[in-house]
Amino acid sequence: MPRPLRIACLQTRPMPSVNSALDEALPLARQAVSAGAQFLFLPEYCGGLASEGAALVPPAHEENDHPFLASFQGFARDHSVWIMIGSIAVKGNAGKIINRGFVLDPEGRIISRYDKIHMFDIQISPTEVYRESARVAPGEASCLVRTSFAQIGHTICYDVRFPHLYRDLAKAGAEILCVPAAFTKKTGQAHWHVLNRARAIENGAFVVSSCAVGAVEGGGEAYGHSLIIDPWGEVLGDGGETPGVVMAEIDLDKVGEARGKIPSLTHDRPYNMS
Repeated sequence: MPRPLRIACLQTRPMPSVNSALDEALPLARQAVSAGAQFLFLPEYCGGLASEGAALVPPAHEENDHPFLASFQGFARDHSVWIMIGSIAVKGNAGKIINRGFVLDPEGRIISRYDKIHMFDIQISPTEVYRESARVAPGEASCLVRTSFAQIGHTICYDVRFPHLYRDLAKAGAEILCVPAAFTKKTGQAHWHVLNRARAIENGAFVVSSCAVGAVEGGGEAYGHSLIIDPWGEVLGDGGETPGVVMAEIDLDKVGEARGKIPSLTHDRPYNMS
């Protein structure tokens, strides 16, 4: 029997403050709920993002006093909807922040937290350099979200380049793998679609990747193209390069079908390096 779930990626612009981020995200959330979405997925740093040289400088708050988190907890309660807050900046220790994501249930309760493990420290060109670790402390634990309808792997952006994380989540039971992101336009054009499709195909899982779109204050540009991908690698929704909502009704039974056809998750074998 099919297990349908109507999901929506909210493709928001990276905004420099929490208030402007809420003004950007809440209308899209209302639009998605009006269209019947049961689960909303927001991008990385959806609570605000700016840059300062190579460093990211999102507006950070204590978790228990974060206006973006509190607003979406209220939205979840008011609309009886599941929400993945891809990530927001939470104050950490020693002057650093934490790039932390949350899943909220339809009563607005936090049922999971994920701190981004892999830091975006790269140099694309002499003039395009990113050092996420300059301001952000990395996480140390993966996140498998257990719900009544599915198990969900929560990752963030640059994590998508580390396939072992997704395989571990899939082997632990994840049927949906999520990659909220603020992928850069240059790397997105080259790698975004193939990386997300690969994670879906090699794990026989749905991949839901809500990505910010547009210019970042202080420098940089997010790629957009929020994706919903089925376990066979078919793209069910692509947000393109404008803000908006990407919706699809997925059938979670497709995970078992794909893994039954190609049971590669059970075929791992030990080997020696020669």
